Amino acid sequence: MNQDELKMVAQAIVADSKGILAADESNPTIKDRFDGIGVKSTEENRRRYREILFSTEGIEQYIGGVILFHETLHQTTRDGTPFAQFLSNRGIVPGIKVDEGSKALAMYPGERITEGLDGLRERLLEYKRTGAKFAKWRSVIEINERDLPTRFAIRANAHALARYAALCQEVGLVPIVEPEVLMDGIHDIERCEKVTSIVLEEVFSELDAHRVLLEGMLLKPNMIVPGMKCPRRESVLRVAEATMRCLLRHVPTAVPGIVFLSGGQTADDATEHLNAMNHLGTHPWSVSFSFGRALQAPVLAVWKGKEANVAAAQKAFLQRCKFNGLACAGKYHRELV
Repeated sequence: MNQDELKMVAQAIVADSKGILAADESNPTIKDRFDGIGVKSTEENRRRYREILFSTEGIEQYIGGVILFHETLHQTTRDGTPFAQFLSNRGIVPGIKVDEGSKALAMYPGERITEGLDGLRERLLEYKRTGAKFAKWRSVIEINERDLPTRFAIRANAHALARYAALCQEVGLVPIVEPEVLMDGIHDIERCEKVTSIVLEEVFSELDAHRVLLEGMLLKPNMIVPGMKCPRRESVLRVAEATMRCLLRHVPTAVPGIVFLSGGQTADDATEHLNAMNHLGTHPWSVSFSFGRALQAPVLAVWKGKEANVAAAQKAFLQRCKFNGLACAGKYHRELV
């Protein structure tokens, strides 16, 4: 493990108000999104769509890293340049999703555990040879207003995240640690903050036990928001204050960056919340984004699988990247939309 290299890569991804494009949708997930715009999910259509995103002029000003799916890491541009190399040539760090999704947690109804640790060391070595410089693992934390998550489910997922992170650093990849407290359900913002606090405390306890270098990793948490079915909505400022309060209490200052997931928020809401957090003042870590749908939804709506729409789709993508780059500096205004 080269500690200096891990630190350098982690810092480069979030340098200068940059964030991450999460383009790591599994084939079933991207099929759902393509179905929504009437596009068949063939390997070529998936390749072409990712190429449209990656080749958009100017995104390197706002995007410091891209999370790829296994298939995408092994694909190329039309001229035969591997996507990892193409991104690196633009100054964008390529990464890879390495978990194998969540499954039911045995004996704990309603809860899930992320799988993929078996054979992970060998897969990480292969991904590194293919050009990846960081990896991502998502753990899903179910939440309700009463009894979920259980302490056992939190511990099990935190342990898996830490094992993954240690394996990444062992082979020289920066781990992105993603414990996602879901925003489904009717729970309020106070419940989300309480559960997220417990989750983060357990995650960093496990990371410490596994000797993970905090300076050589990034954290990808949820924002502190009420469940989507909660009848009480919260202001942008309240979400920002609750999120920063939670993170300041539980995330060590050694971590170079926090890259939020959007978690089902609209593109505008995710950007406004990120902007409000940075508008509160300076923080001990970079406060940035690792958005998938919140960056891509406007692109898909314009593209619709038609080559004639590529220029307009790329314009929409660059605009969303710019808005989130401004939000990382606390300089975004909704009037820009």
